[in-house]
Amino acid sequence: MTKVLINEQLVDEQDAKVPYNDRGYVFGDGIYEYIRVYDNSVFTAKAHFERLLRSAKEIGLELKYNVEELSELIQELLSANGVINGGVYIQVTRGAAPRDHAFPTPSIETNIMAFTKSYDRPYKSLEEGINAITTEDIRWMRCDIKSLNLLGNVLAKEYAVKYNAQEAIQHRGDIVTEGSSSNVYAIKDGEIYTHPVNNYILNGITRMVIKSVADDKGIPFNEETFTLDFLKNSDEIIVSSTSIEVMPVVKLNGESVGEGKVGAITKSLQEGFNNYIDKHS
Repeated sequence: MTKVLINEQLVDEQDAKVPYNDRGYVFGDGIYEYIRVYDNSVFTAKAHFERLLRSAKEIGLELKYNVEELSELIQELLSANGVINGGVYIQVTRGAAPRDHAFPTPSIETNIMAFTKSYDRPYKSLEEGINAITTEDIRWMRCDIKSLNLLGNVLAKEYAVKYNAQEAIQHRGDIVTEGSSSNVYAIKDGEIYTHPVNNYILNGITRMVIKSVADDKGIPFNEETFTLDFLKNSDEIIVSSTSIEVMPVVKLNGESVGEGKVGAITKSLQEGFNNYIDKHS
């Protein structure tokens, strides 16, 4: 029987319940992280939990756990479910209280929930690439917070699915921001370009690894804004996330990117990412 973590208790999946007036349910008042598991090892766990704590601080949520305690809870859950390769989702809400927009006074106990999923790496897509489509970024102005308010992301992803694409690359006006569930990189003349870390994007953990790999390989990594036109005329395009890793985009809006196949810089970054997994798992 699959186990789910509910406030430090491991319960059977069928018994995993939260209160109807939980603020995560009625307001989206909460935060989350999704962490990859490779060969029974939690990948970049410290960075994920540090980001969770940052998100909590940004929304004034008093989280009583530190990185080590969160790691222990998640490891217990993974062990109970026997996850070898897959991922774990963890979310924290401000808690259950009568519905009122303002924070409960006095503060209440947070609700924490986590579940696991077993699956393999997306080898076929990593080798062949995916299709993407562009769409206006309609999300709020604090995309650096990994909050539960994901309706804008959901609508963008559904737009991609509608046009037989696997990801939607978002833009505010003419400036490319990030994907519906990924960071975005344009590669031109051997250099990588990606939106700088600010309130318009989430500073992805995989993004951090890619930056480290690029630095090790001597590939210029430019954190600066770029336009839709620059993206459409780039030699290679990558999207990245915990789930899809270093994913090449070979078609954008139905048109081939570069030569329409996975490029040399992308392959080099994928190789470096694989080595990073081996070294840190």
